[in-house]
Amino acid sequence: MPTGQQLLLPASPLFIASSLLGALLLSMLSQQPWMPDVMALTLVFWTIHQPLRVGIGAAFCFGLVMDVQQAGLLGQHALAYTALSFLGIMIHRRVLWFPVPSQALQVLPLMMFAHLLEFLVRLVSGGGWPEWSYWLAPVLQALLWPLVSVLLLMPQRRAPDPDATRPL
Repeated sequence: MPTGQQLLLPASPLFIASSLLGALLLSMLSQQPWMPDVMALTLVFWTIHQPLRVGIGAAFCFGLVMDVQQAGLLGQHALAYTALSFLGIMIHRRVLWFPVPSQALQVLPLMMFAHLLEFLVRLVSGGGWPEWSYWLAPVLQALLWPLVSVLLLMPQRRAPDPDATRPL
């Protein structure tokens, strides 16, 4: 563990599930190509921080739900989320040693790869070229990484039994 980093409480499975469902709902609301994929961002976060609880199977299921919701090619998001989850699990030990802004720089290639994979699947299936704003989404996802990290780690940062002599 890096020096000076706070020891975290275990993540609640209920909190993990509710954050994933909330991200799914937010992703279902965004219909613009430049909007960040909150579901992908949350999946990568939990596969990096809790790889034994959120893995490739969960990513595949959430990807199928997104495919059905967006009435797109069945398996497009499932493939991208599965690859994203696999890559997140691969780098989870290394990423956690860095501060949060550096983590965002390391998550950016993962998000770009997932968007490239979705683009290639869409292109092979006969879809057209996306607008230039399509490639803005992974950059926005990487910029949102510090905010997502703070929000999703908040419940784990509290003291197990807070008192006056031991503040948060």
